[in-house]
Amino acid sequence: MNSSLLSLLVLAGIAIFLILRLRSVLGTREGFEKPSVARAPSRPDPRRDFEVIEGGPDRDITDHVEDGSDSAKALAAMKLAEPGFTVTEFLQGARGAYEMILMAFENGDVEELRPFLAADVLETFEAVIRQREEQGLTIQAAFVGVRELSLESARFDRASGVGEITVRFVGELTSVVKNAAGEVIEGDPNEIKRQRDVWTFARNMGAKDPNWELVATDG
Repeated sequence: MNSSLLSLLVLAGIAIFLILRLRSVLGTREGFEKPSVARAPSRPDPRRDFEVIEGGPDRDITDHVEDGSDSAKALAAMKLAEPGFTVTEFLQGARGAYEMILMAFENGDVEELRPFLAADVLETFEAVIRQREEQGLTIQAAFVGVRELSLESARFDRASGVGEITVRFVGELTSVVKNAAGEVIEGDPNEIKRQRDVWTFARNMGAKDPNWELVATDG
């Protein structure tokens, strides 16, 4: 065997060895494969790490009065004095109290009014009811509903612990006034009229008695 042929066989053997070595390291590929694309490290979803920051506006207050206003500060002080107090629940109660007090007044039911009215307001209501009775007048009324309700203002006396909340109502009702003979002298039982009232309720915050008193009225 000449030297040229020997050199060729040696080179062929080296080539076969390198091919087998590369196959064992890289493996085999069949068909077309897209080159892999390097991906940036994944970032955590910021929404999953969201945390509620305490100390923000109290929506139970700011839904009804302007944030930072004197009324908002008064309502916040009421909550500190009585942690279970909420403005939303108060307004729900005020809606029910408005209907009850208004209808008791229309019907001349002083005893039903007594637990919910301050002394001077009760005295005024009693005087009007008594005057109607002396004139032989009666009122037949039916409550339709509260069309509008909004918190007008709030005050809190830290010294006495008394909170006051003023609410504006627009109520709807039917009402007729009859004389002693039973004749209708005012109103129409089929006509719904609107009545606008601004009432102020007061209560000693933190007291065991949960009831608010009507302490002032305005039209």
